[in-house]
Amino acid sequence: MMNNSPTSTLASLHVFCAMCLALVLSACGGDQGDDLDQFMQNAAKDMKVKIEPIPEVKPYSPFEYNADGTLHDPFKARKAQSGRGLQPNLSRAREPLEGYPLESLKYVGSLSKANLKYALIKTPDENIQQVKIGNYVGQNFGIVTDINDDAVVLKEIVQDELSGDWTERTSSMGLQE
Repeated sequence: MMNNSPTSTLASLHVFCAMCLALVLSACGGDQGDDLDQFMQNAAKDMKVKIEPIPEVKPYSPFEYNADGTLHDPFKARKAQSGRGLQPNLSRAREPLEGYPLESLKYVGSLSKANLKYALIKTPDENIQQVKIGNYVGQNFGIVTDINDDAVVLKEIVQDELSGDWTERTSSMGLQE
């Protein structure tokens, strides 16, 4: 006698599925894994390790700065060389604006009195000084050569770092608004 109840049909379906699954799993465990294992073993045999040798360390050879004595020592002050070309007048009395670097001074305006033109220079301590052509300004022996509405032009005398000779250069202070 056959029982066709829904629970018995469901139980037989479960048993059938389990048997199919066992059959499929047994078919997968064949010789297919041997090819992969053999490939992995042969691949390692064909590989060659290439390690480059460590580079040779060169011995340190010190460099002596100014071995021939032709360069000036940057840590020693130079003396002004007398009797050679252009030199600043070191014996004259220093003017008040020579105590400030040129970069810290500002040209803020100009005045004219009796055919003389004066430039108004503002110092870092907020004082206003008047200068005219021929006055000295800045720390590089700068002498005022021209005053116009846009700028004050100076001729400075500076010492060349390599030769020690004095040279002239032109500088200017633009009008600050």
